[in-house]
Amino acid sequence: MQCFTSLSLLPQAETFHRQIHVSLVYHSAACGTICGSEAYLSRNLGLDSIAFGYLQTIFGVLQLLCGPVFGRFADQHGARAALTLSFLAALVLYLLLVAASNPALPGVYLLFASRLPGALMHTMPVAQMVITDLLAPEERPEALGRLGLCFGVGVILGSLLGGTLISAYGIQCPAILAALATLLGAVLSFTCIPTSTKGARTDAQAPPPGSPRASVFDLKAIASLLQLPDVPRIFLVKVASTFPSGLFMIMFSIISMDFFQLEAAQAGYLMSFFGLLQMVTQGLVIGWLSSHFSEEALLRASVLVFIVVGLAMASMSSVFHFCLLVPGLVLSLCTLNVVTDSMLTKAVSSSDTGTMLGLCASVQPLLRTLGPTIGGLLYRSFGVPIFGHVQIAVNTLVLLLLWRKPLPQRKDKVW
Repeated sequence: MQCFTSLSLLPQAETFHRQIHVSLVYHSAACGTICGSEAYLSRNLGLDSIAFGYLQTIFGVLQLLCGPVFGRFADQHGARAALTLSFLAALVLYLLLVAASNPALPGVYLLFASRLPGALMHTMPVAQMVITDLLAPEERPEALGRLGLCFGVGVILGSLLGGTLISAYGIQCPAILAALATLLGAVLSFTCIPTSTKGARTDAQAPPPGSPRASVFDLKAIASLLQLPDVPRIFLVKVASTFPSGLFMIMFSIISMDFFQLEAAQAGYLMSFFGLLQMVTQGLVIGWLSSHFSEEALLRASVLVFIVVGLAMASMSSVFHFCLLVPGLVLSLCTLNVVTDSMLTKAVSSSDTGTMLGLCASVQPLLRTLGPTIGGLLYRSFGVPIFGHVQIAVNTLVLLLLWRKPLPQRKDKVW
């Protein structure tokens, strides 16, 4: 692949950016289409909230274990191979969901089998790797935010279609539409995405000539990235701050049916509202914030907003109250995720950005692994307010940690 001295300014780089954005829209639209339908499918197959939690946990474990390894695969074999493989795995998952909704087939077994392709579904971290490889460090927060804009567009389209299609044509239709969107994404990735983006920037560190290629499954090399300066503390903030809200969002499909008493189409509209806010926040707000405030200040502000949202969630009693607190929840989630991802990619060489972003992406599967079981038990025992109480307690501790031991600034910015 041709090496560019300033890829962010050249037409080839802009073309790659657009192709990554379109691929991500296909991916997020497919995810949004089946996001709510999985809960309704599991309910139709006779599974309760605990069994649904186990279903989500299996998917989370697979992504947690395979995310960093897949990121290393992307580092070594390139963005085209990684993105295409990720889309094909998603296609298999959606086809299994289509089969599970067929009354003539063993739906429960197929539903659990649909979790297995999740081991290779890592479209978002690969897209982030491409953007990180093509841009200078100071440009990353805004560019990573634009990826969130594309994800939000897909979630809106997918959620609107998913809920409406369930109500109009049955529970099988959203999975079919998701499979078609994923197939288009796989074709686009294979035909348009460059083979590799490594070495695109002038500061890229190439391996010595003639040195053997390290194994994709070199867990020691992956773990060594977590021992770099400041990385453990940033990861702690990333995991701890998002865990309480992650519990709530994982259980949201169940909460929307039981607590808010929403139909499938109404839940789809609510997820579209969530996606719209995410789109605006990551596409417009985060770029402005990152250019005016330091990353440390944005981290503190995000954690503080989490606490305020927790207070509102603890007293929430209707879907209207939830709509009022969603903007704060989205702002804090998006800002914290983008800022921590940017900080962590700056801590490694360009040859390891995929692996680091795979580790970053493993935070969400970690929530899916622990969250469904914990969230299901908390919801059944204490109801919805417990999620707000947990969010207040955890983020108060994180805020105290950030205030007592600030992270070192890598670039001076205006407070």
